[in-house]
Amino acid sequence: MKKIHLLLSVVVAMTIVVPAAAERIPVRQQQLPRRGSMVARSGNGKVVANFEILQTVQGDEVTIHLTYHFLDGSIDEETTTYSQRGTFGLVRNHHVQKGPFFTRPVDFAVDARTSTATSITTDSGGKVHSSTEHLSLPDDVANGFIGTLLLNVPRNTPPFHVGLVTPFGGGRLVKLTISPEGEQSFLAAGQPAKATVFRIHPELGGIIGILAKLIGIQPKDVMVWVQEGDRPAVVRIVGQLGGYGPVLSSELEGDSFGR
Repeated sequence: MKKIHLLLSVVVAMTIVVPAAAERIPVRQQQLPRRGSMVARSGNGKVVANFEILQTVQGDEVTIHLTYHFLDGSIDEETTTYSQRGTFGLVRNHHVQKGPFFTRPVDFAVDARTSTATSITTDSGGKVHSSTEHLSLPDDVANGFIGTLLLNVPRNTPPFHVGLVTPFGGGRLVKLTISPEGEQSFLAAGQPAKATVFRIHPELGGIIGILAKLIGIQPKDVMVWVQEGDRPAVVRIVGQLGGYGPVLSSELEGDSFGR
């Protein structure tokens, strides 16, 4: 059964493509160097990982390094460079997942300037294999910096789409629909604050979408809380890592959203 689910997961990822026409998000909030941390909890509220955020800026390019350090030794590490020259655009992204928390390891990189995706795998004998695939990438590919885009759209923005390159099949495009879901009050370091809640929904259409729901491999929506104000910030993320596995709730240390 697990093999059937994995095979259908690959089929799902390989059959979804992003429309050729795409628009980049305008830069409304220029990104600056920053450092932060979050605590990741499982569905029962148990702490399972610490989440570190490091952002650096060089010219009009921003590099953001995101790392989940799991208590069981697993690692989810993603490094992304994107440009903020009038609009946001991906430069490169590298995502690694390894350890017992994940059903399979991932080592996947996307280079938007060369339109390539590179997958690194290790076979049962320990031999490392690298394969590169050339892709036709739309302008709205947002691997690794969707949170940044949410800081730059108005809270009443209409639903919009971005592309995401997944590691399945050597690199496949998936369309994500992002829409605001209203506001929520919370405590930021003990002080009252408000956040706009965004829903990120993977679009799986046609018969593939129906099959995915029937056998339970439909990726779950990701919810993102963006604190309102002059300097908006992502303060909470609830969703799966990489579109599969358990749902985690990651929150900035010191913030409280109630339970």
